[in-house]
Amino acid sequence: MNSELFSHELAQKAENLGKLPEEWLQVIYEEKWFKLFVPKELGGLGCNLKEALQIEEKLAKLDGSLGWTVTLCAGAAWFVGFMDKPTREEVFPNSALCLAGSGFVGGKANKVNDQYIIDGSWTYASGALHATNLTANCEILENGKAVLDTDGKPVVKAFLLKKDEVKILDGWNYMGMIATGSHAFEVENQEVPLNRCFEIEPSKTQLPDPIYKFPFLQFAEATLAVNILGITEHLIDLIEASFWKRNEYRAYDVKHIEYFESLLKKRKSRLKKEKAKFYKSVENAWLQLDQEGGISKKKLKKVSKISRKLTQKCREVNAKLYPFAGLEAAKTHTELNRVWRDFNTVGQHALLIFPF
Repeated sequence: MNSELFSHELAQKAENLGKLPEEWLQVIYEEKWFKLFVPKELGGLGCNLKEALQIEEKLAKLDGSLGWTVTLCAGAAWFVGFMDKPTREEVFPNSALCLAGSGFVGGKANKVNDQYIIDGSWTYASGALHATNLTANCEILENGKAVLDTDGKPVVKAFLLKKDEVKILDGWNYMGMIATGSHAFEVENQEVPLNRCFEIEPSKTQLPDPIYKFPFLQFAEATLAVNILGITEHLIDLIEASFWKRNEYRAYDVKHIEYFESLLKKRKSRLKKEKAKFYKSVENAWLQLDQEGGISKKKLKKVSKISRKLTQKCREVNAKLYPFAGLEAAKTHTELNRVWRDFNTVGQHALLIFPF
């Protein structure tokens, strides 16, 4: 991975564009990062979970928007495991494939004869401006009447939409993660064939690879956690560099330097330990899945808990170290400020707010 291709200058260009620049997209397509979880026979990398998490962490450390867009789009492409064979073979061999989507249940899909008619709007579709296809969750109707499950709740299913079937809405107006282009999208009276409807459930997988049997909640928690980790690692490096640069012209007292060095060492050590626990928990869950075909509730709960703990540790580390960056961190055009804004935007994700 050539880090020079992900320079501060290109990251700034990405912010100005509000999407990933072409220079980054070409690398993503060549490395197949949008296809981390797509089988090799369909032109993907066919990664296991740990392999993918390590790639996502490294990309997030290079740039928050880069890592997040790859993670969310690769996560949407993970749905390949739940689609039928004709859909898989039509959509996924595309070398420039990029799936974006939203977990929000923002639409209704009315089944009429041999098709669905979809109406709705969805928010926060990271990578929408690069997408060849989008996924969307809908409540199911049949001939205009709501379809309910055994508990009397609306049945919800996911749909694969083509880019020309949706309208992208400019809805990403936040201080950070600007280049993710996490816009909203809407669909009006769109006819969709039955085979572009799918259910995201391990028992519904259409492919044998273990990755599609990993429960979606823990899959999402783990992939989001490594992005927060990667951005934190980048921010720590920048804060440390800023502190020593400030020291060159203001010459801190020895006791001040010793305090900062001690604090930095402790925070790095604690983060390293939490990171190791996180990856170990993921490995244990994956090993059980691979050997037994499923993961115990205990191990799944541990993955959820450690993902949240890792995220919380990142928040604590950044809060403790940020003041030592000085006013450089408040200059809107600096790399340090961009990474800080990215962290404090992505850290608001509802899935990882609570530490339990």
